[in-house]
Amino acid sequence: MKTLIIKLQQLMDTSVQSLSSVASLALRLYLVPVFWIAGMNKANSFDDTVAWFGNEQWGLGLPFPELLAFLATSAEVGGAILLLFGFATRWATIPLMITMVVAMTSVHWQNGWQAVHDLMSPWASENTASALERLEKSKELLQTHGNYDWLTEHGSLIASNNGIEWAATYLIMLFALFILGGGKFISVDYWVRKRCMP
Repeated sequence: MKTLIIKLQQLMDTSVQSLSSVASLALRLYLVPVFWIAGMNKANSFDDTVAWFGNEQWGLGLPFPELLAFLATSAEVGGAILLLFGFATRWATIPLMITMVVAMTSVHWQNGWQAVHDLMSPWASENTASALERLEKSKELLQTHGNYDWLTEHGSLIASNNGIEWAATYLIMLFALFILGGGKFISVDYWVRKRCMP
């Protein structure tokens, strides 16, 4: 029995090693549209992005807003392109991870963990119950005075909490890519390394 378990474990280890490139590709392809859309939204309204980065009353109140907006936009747009092709994958993840840490600490931290309010979460914030109550009242108003079926035809209404959950998830995915790299056969990194290194 012990021998069978060892052989099964060895088979599992061998299979997983051969699939690590697929894992890298899956992570890359998932993150490409995330960062492309975020970066292009910043680029397409760059003056508004700079204002939001710098304004202390209604924005983030960060120093050097022009520079930080440029760096965040460049990291997201450039990172998305590099991840798409698996080129300089590990290098591309570094500014993206920094961007996620900045987003978590300056934008989302004060809202706790949840991206969307949910009382069932172990990390529900103290204002989750009142947010969900407001959501229910909004639904009632829309059902009575609006076209609720049309509004919810392709999804439910939610109460956004804007917590760190999604940024933390992207950070973990980027860290995994930093460790895994772009992957074999399906990344420019692999072919450059194969051609340039003995």
